[in-house]
Amino acid sequence: MKDYKVDKESFSESFRKEVYEVVSQIPVGKVSTYGGIALLLGAPQCSRMVGRALKEVPDELSCHRVVNSTGRLVPGWVEQKQLLLAEEVSFKANGCVNLKEHLWHVDE
Repeated sequence: MKDYKVDKESFSESFRKEVYEVVSQIPVGKVSTYGGIALLLGAPQCSRMVGRALKEVPDELSCHRVVNSTGRLVPGWVEQKQLLLAEEVSFKANGCVNLKEHLWHVDE
């Protein structure tokens, strides 16, 4: 998922808003990945751009339901696991989200 070939200037405020719209639709008890969100936006090579957009997420939008492609949580964000546990999201022994059970599929 290399985004270095993408014109980053074209991913402005409108791209961030699209990311936030998708994130706001992830149901309770489900998670999505950066790559999954990029794919939904028609830019499958831009998973890192999704991550950058989420660094600037507005306070009223929670992005705790977004994990990496293996289900790993954001390093250093200890609250993320607690928020997911409160939604009954299960974890594997290695600390990653159990994506087989909790990965959000848009058609659900």
